[in-house]
Amino acid sequence: MQDPDAIEDGRLRIVEGAIAPEAAGERIVFYENLQASVWGTIGASWAERNRALGTQSVRVEVERVDIVEAFRIYGIPFYLKIDIEGADSVVLEGLRQLEGRPRYISIEAEKVDFAQLVAELNALRDLGYHRFKAVQQARIPGSRIATTTRRGQRLDYVFEDSASGSFGDDPAGGWLSYDQCIRKYHRIFRLYRFFGESSILHGLPGGQWFIWLLGRLLQQPLPGWYDTHARLEQ
Repeated sequence: MQDPDAIEDGRLRIVEGAIAPEAAGERIVFYENLQASVWGTIGASWAERNRALGTQSVRVEVERVDIVEAFRIYGIPFYLKIDIEGADSVVLEGLRQLEGRPRYISIEAEKVDFAQLVAELNALRDLGYHRFKAVQQARIPGSRIATTTRRGQRLDYVFEDSASGSFGDDPAGGWLSYDQCIRKYHRIFRLYRFFGESSILHGLPGGQWFIWLLGRLLQQPLPGWYDTHARLEQ
């Protein structure tokens, strides 16, 4: 979705560079993915994972973006979407240094290492978030939302490819406690184990086609991928 008012009012700011920890220095290596731009990353291991999935990355040098300084300059958002391919924790760590918190926040959930998934939830909990949702992202493209904007205007919208979907209280399902969210991710990781990119079935000849077909028959993504949404209680 585009907000032409943000451009007309001079509120839109585009910052060129890559978010990275201070220890990385002022100039850092960024792996630009030539086939899937959304897979660009500062992580060499992520670039290698993307290569194994059939894409190619090139190394470019970019300025480091200090996320704490960015928040101090532009303010804390009402909703913060974090999906920066391996550097999400840098943003969460940066929020620790600030007094303010976004009312809502979401991050792309870890889908390989369950301990890392728990670490993400712990980081959110330490920041004061105690209500969570695990939102299936593979269902977003083509889905429709009918809601009301913060200005009280009616909004009816169909999400395009690569869209993150709704936020705030709009994603489907009730809010979960920390323990309930952990239990839900236990179930999700079982699907990853049987049908995910690292599963034995996925690597077998015809395995990906079988997973796709089974998902169509069951009318659910197998396994898809998830965002963790969190709400700050006020």
